[in-house]
Amino acid sequence: MEPVFRSLEIAATLGVRATGTRITFRGLQNLPASGGAVVAINHTSYVDFLPAALAAKERRRRMRFMIKAEMDEVTVIHFLIKHTGTIPVDRSAGAGAYANAVAALRAGELVGVYPEATISRSFELKGFKTGAARMAIEADVPIVPLIVWGAQRIWTKDHPRSLGRKKIPVSVVLGTPIRPTGSVAELDARLRGSMSALLDEAQRGYPTPAGAYWVPRRLGGSAPTPEEATRLDEVELAERARKRAEREATRNNR
Repeated sequence: MEPVFRSLEIAATLGVRATGTRITFRGLQNLPASGGAVVAINHTSYVDFLPAALAAKERRRRMRFMIKAEMDEVTVIHFLIKHTGTIPVDRSAGAGAYANAVAALRAGELVGVYPEATISRSFELKGFKTGAARMAIEADVPIVPLIVWGAQRIWTKDHPRSLGRKKIPVSVVLGTPIRPTGSVAELDARLRGSMSALLDEAQRGYPTPAGAYWVPRRLGGSAPTPEEATRLDEVELAERARKRAEREATRNNR
């Protein structure tokens, strides 16, 4: 029954109703009704996991997400990880998480993966890591491409959260499952092609006001271009490294 997961599903549903968020789903039939599958999700927001999880709920399935291991240090998150089958990923040593994900897939679970690894500030697809393709091939399960669009208006990098009853529309579009054939590079390329087409589909069916921060530059918005976003990511990573070095120096000097 997984009572913690069920409680989260109820809380998520009530939260969506309370905020008036309007989630529309297209292509739900592409999510297998049973059996394992890698669900590859684009990453534009801190909350895009929620519409993706609700897509699985619509199919009477549950999705096990892979998340940053640092989140396991937060007491509440640690509890949720432990009781919901979430898979923590240590980016410096991800072999354990990878093996756990493959085992979950072979056991018939849906495993949610962000091929971009981090949030896209440009709201375009970033470069992909190959984990999704490698897991699908090793577990011999399909990859289901899934696009969430609109969640970046709720909470994303560099912008204030937009909580409360804002009635923000969110689109979730699922593509045809991709069989795990060919090399990792070939499968990854097919995945990216599918997700690019789905992203375009989601964007074309969504209002794009000129100059809006959450609209990609190529569509008339003021979001950073992919090149500008890359530079911002590099600055962020450098700042994190600096702070980490300072913390380590402080510990060593005690």
